[in-house]
Amino acid sequence: MNKYIFLLVLFFLFLGTGLNSFAQISHPNLILTKEGVKEIRSNLGKVPMFDNIVATTKAEVDAEIEIGVKVPIPKDMAGGYTHERHKKNWFILQKAGNLYQITGEEKYAEYIRQNLLAYAKMFPTLPKHPTDRSYATGKIFWQCLNDANWLVYVSQAYDAVYDFMPKKERDLVEKDLFRPLAEWISTDNPKFYNRVHNHSTWGNAAVGMIGLVMNDEVLIQRALYGLKNDGLDNSMVDNDGGFIKVDGQNKAGFFAQLDFSFSPDGHFTEGPYYLRYAMTPFLLFAKSLANNRPDLDIYNYRDKILEKSIYSLLYETDAQGKFFPINDSQKGMSWNSREVIAAVDIAYLDFGSDPMLLSIAQKQGKVTLDVAGYKTAADIEKGLTVPFKHKSIAYRDGAEGKHGGLGIIRADNSEGNEICVVAKYAAHGMGHGHFDKLSYSLYDEDGEVIQDYGASRWVNIDQKGGGRYLKENKTFAKQTIAHNTLVIDETSHYNGKVKAAEANHPDQYFFNIKNPNAQAVSAKELYAYEGATMHRTFVLLKDENLRNPLLIDVLKVASEKEHQYDLPIWYHGHLISTNFDYTAQTNNMTTLGSDHGYQHIWKEASGKSTGTTNQITWFGHQGDGGGQVRGKVFTMTTSALPNDELILGRAGANDPSFNLRPDPVFIQRRKAGNSVFASVVESHGSYDPVSETPVSPFPSITSIEVIHDSIEYTVVKIIHQSGKNWTLAISNKDASDQAKHQLKIEEKLLEWQGGYMIK
Repeated sequence: MNKYIFLLVLFFLFLGTGLNSFAQISHPNLILTKEGVKEIRSNLGKVPMFDNIVATTKAEVDAEIEIGVKVPIPKDMAGGYTHERHKKNWFILQKAGNLYQITGEEKYAEYIRQNLLAYAKMFPTLPKHPTDRSYATGKIFWQCLNDANWLVYVSQAYDAVYDFMPKKERDLVEKDLFRPLAEWISTDNPKFYNRVHNHSTWGNAAVGMIGLVMNDEVLIQRALYGLKNDGLDNSMVDNDGGFIKVDGQNKAGFFAQLDFSFSPDGHFTEGPYYLRYAMTPFLLFAKSLANNRPDLDIYNYRDKILEKSIYSLLYETDAQGKFFPINDSQKGMSWNSREVIAAVDIAYLDFGSDPMLLSIAQKQGKVTLDVAGYKTAADIEKGLTVPFKHKSIAYRDGAEGKHGGLGIIRADNSEGNEICVVAKYAAHGMGHGHFDKLSYSLYDEDGEVIQDYGASRWVNIDQKGGGRYLKENKTFAKQTIAHNTLVIDETSHYNGKVKAAEANHPDQYFFNIKNPNAQAVSAKELYAYEGATMHRTFVLLKDENLRNPLLIDVLKVASEKEHQYDLPIWYHGHLISTNFDYTAQTNNMTTLGSDHGYQHIWKEASGKSTGTTNQITWFGHQGDGGGQVRGKVFTMTTSALPNDELILGRAGANDPSFNLRPDPVFIQRRKAGNSVFASVVESHGSYDPVSETPVSPFPSITSIEVIHDSIEYTVVKIIHQSGKNWTLAISNKDASDQAKHQLKIEEKLLEWQGGYMIK
């Protein structure tokens, strides 16, 4: 009897520990499921948007099947033939798998089978990629990151044809391809795999997803919790990213990515460009876990952090849906990317069917070839779409939300046109961070007005360094002078050192959007320069006297010693005029300096301020493709001190390969200790090159002046051409909503409550 009881206990223990294993026997089990495939098949021909995706995908994959299997020996960097061929393979194989499941046509399964066998034949003989130019060199690609990309997508293809392939062939591709590739990505490259970084997220997802397909619990656990005893520690932090230690142990794996990559609000510390890229492994692996390991409750992990991250990605865009290019970012990337198409569809299916997401999917014009894409397309067809509305919002940074953040304030004019200011007071952003504390960028409904440079990189352009980051990314794009924030003594914040920047951060002072006519964000930076602190406040002012909302910018710097202060403004467009005299260097230009990015700026002209106000006016470039200067007219009006040097410059010096964009910059230079820089930016006119008619080409703001500055308060006065004036008062020490303030200025008593007042 005891023997039978023992066997019965073993049986129930096996059931308890093996339920997940039983659940994983059914394929497909990652993004597609049998239930989802059944729903799609039963509705083919009923949803035009989805049917169109099926048709275009069939045409694309059929063309590749016609060409035949192409699995070349790897040799090229990004942009080269072998790189692009293997990259194309991962997309085509994933699509072929979905087509096989949806249509039942075996030609798609056979194509995947042939490719997998070809890769399994090649992979055991592959050395490290011959380029050997990455901190973690791949096998199929020049870096492990791309190997992980390949595995994330091809694991889905294998999942789709798992039951189609004979067991003997499955055993072969698992032994000679999938398992050794998973080992290469993880145990053979711990510096790639075992840290908190977007690269590692791809690695974790790749190992975990192929683990789920193969029902390999060792790989699944490795994906979730990282490698043990990897030999890495925080002292190995470099420009590629960081390692996190908790209680003396390295924190790694997918849960660590969720714990440390996001703030509690869903803001991604590396910025929206890289969140867009990392969103694919985050969501694909999470969805795979939701389908296979419901006990993990992954969608609810950390108070639904993945859902929050999707919305942070969508809100960190301009009116056109382009991501704010903070940190290392390629400009032009938008929510039309394939990664965001997938994110929107998954979010709509799995996170509450928010009808605003349908409007983005409608703008994207595409959906994914799975049940999430089908459901999104079907509900668009039903007319459930609600317009997506951008909004003013503040995001905290850091895993606990204590490392500064990003403040976004938006205001519309009477015609619905937008002005948006993005104030960056975030953590450094690890290896992809820039030295740009308290910087900002400005947008209207058409795009950039005052720009963030982004990254110096030509992604996937083989002629430009194989698509890698160029040396100018470090020597210029990351440096403080390349951003719209204060530079002291021609030296970047934290002396351009990543570890120092990672160890500190600015702090939000206040964020107030209660009054839609005077929204404001304010932050302080105390550590970027020894012996100097910075406090910057932005206000978007709406008033009946103003054609468009007005940006007011007040930057207070405090130091007991005199320094050279440079405040650059990288305006986007073509200079029209200034209200100050300058001497142009028309025959022989010089650079602004020799280091910290100054060596890359041509000094085109310079002058001196003679009054209390400086102005520059420019055409915003909106790009009609015909070489015409068109669009809006903007003016920046700044407060001035006698003998402020006013510099007009342009990026591109010491750049023999022409890697940098020749963007214009206006720099206000001042020698002082304690000082305040105050300015306003207004959009006040337009120009039509067809009718050759300018409208309101001259600014309406005549001056801005700092009328009081002390430890407690800073006050500026702005005067309009109509005689109307506004006074902005900022409390420098107490911004609490309960704090009451009184200050007598120009025989007037100013009284207010909270961090600021404008009237």
